[in-house]
Amino acid sequence: MTNKLLDTNPNRPIERIGDTVHRPTHHWTPAVHHLLNYLQSVNFPYSPKVLGFDEDGREILSYIDGQSGGDVWTKIISDDGLRKFAKLLRAYHDAIADYKPSVDAEWAYTIGAPEDGEIMCHGDFGPWNIVWNGDEPTGIVDWDLVVPAKPRFDVLYALEYSAPFRDDEAALKWHHFPEVPNRKHRIEVFADAYGLIGLGDVVTDVAAMQRKVAGFEKQLAERGLQPQAEWVASGDLEVVEQHAMWTESHRSLFE
Repeated sequence: MTNKLLDTNPNRPIERIGDTVHRPTHHWTPAVHHLLNYLQSVNFPYSPKVLGFDEDGREILSYIDGQSGGDVWTKIISDDGLRKFAKLLRAYHDAIADYKPSVDAEWAYTIGAPEDGEIMCHGDFGPWNIVWNGDEPTGIVDWDLVVPAKPRFDVLYALEYSAPFRDDEAALKWHHFPEVPNRKHRIEVFADAYGLIGLGDVVTDVAAMQRKVAGFEKQLAERGLQPQAEWVASGDLEVVEQHAMWTESHRSLFE
């Protein structure tokens, strides 16, 4: 049987045991399990199955075989990989569109069901949370931050890291682009693959989304939750504000 720590952060130990993943539980776990069970009921093939709890109180989810985390950022560099990334997000949004959670469902940031025009967004749809087998995405992991919001929230979040909304140095060093990316082109490729009709004011909206996510992070940190408390203590909110300001001051790269 395979035993492997998937996240070695002592504040967030995640362990693979055979074909299962054992993860710490939080106040949002019951609501997220209800959502994952719904996805299973509609035969959505990209989400893990809920398998219960272990003797330590950790949730047990099915293991999705493949590559994820920092190893897969390069999968979305090509236009083809970027299209698959966008189509996967659209597939999730289509699968979850009719889901109606309880009005008292407790999520990471809020309580309740989506309002008109909203769905349960994944909330953390970054490249690191996509599982790949070769050049094909085969799974979506880390559903802790599911949040009721308009689908555009997930789109903007995905674009932040896939365009990316970062300076050239970060794009080359951290996002692993072999050369400075054509961000406008990548936004258009993503939007077309997702089926987005009209881009709208992407720059203003991404900056607003970045600040909203910072507010979410602060909210969890104030509850003493990790790793958010550690991030805030190390100055991450100031870093995110710098990212938002950079987004706003480099409009010409994206339009």
